[in-house]
Amino acid sequence: MKESVSNDRLKKAQEIASNPTSYKVCEGCDSIVGSAAITCPNCHGYRFDSEPNRVVDQAIYLGARKQTSVTVEDMA
Repeated sequence: MKESVSNDRLKKAQEIASNPTSYKVCEGCDSIVGSAAITCPNCHGYRFDSEPNRVVDQAIYLGARKQTSVTVEDMA
């Protein structure tokens, strides 16, 4: 199971890194959200960094480590 989660995170990171203009990084919690998001679904922040290099760097960082945040799916 843990191996699958790691692979899912890596795949998502690759998807984000290959199309960084479709995403942005929340400056409140460093989550990556879609470029159309008005507020962050995790921390409800409203300040984002949409610089492609920042998005790629954050995707690589998050994809290479274990998930530490609680998501909506975790609460179900």
